Amino acid sequence: MAAPKSKYQGQQKLAAQAVKPTPWPFTKTNYLMLGVALVVIIIGFVLLGSGSITLAPLLLVAGYCVLVPLALKDFSKRDNPTPIDPGANPPIVS
Repeated sequence: MAAPKSKYQGQQKLAAQAVKPTPWPFTKTNYLMLGVALVVIIIGFVLLGSGSITLAPLLLVAGYCVLVPLALKDFSKRDNPTPIDPGANPPIVS
């Protein structure tokens, strides 16, 4: 006589098949941009400590407001981008 099957056995197989590892979101370009941003920010703080009141703030703003967001941008080339569902939660216009 065969052993009784668990009622969860089929669900476990489906769950195992449904789990796909997602690719790492950052590429070499992202890490390079983050490194450049950190170098610019460090130079900005060094200049700020030495008394520069014009170049240091410009470097800090460029590092934090331009280069760090660029480093977080998705530079990967995907074959099949996820389409946006036009019927999901339309914007509220007053």
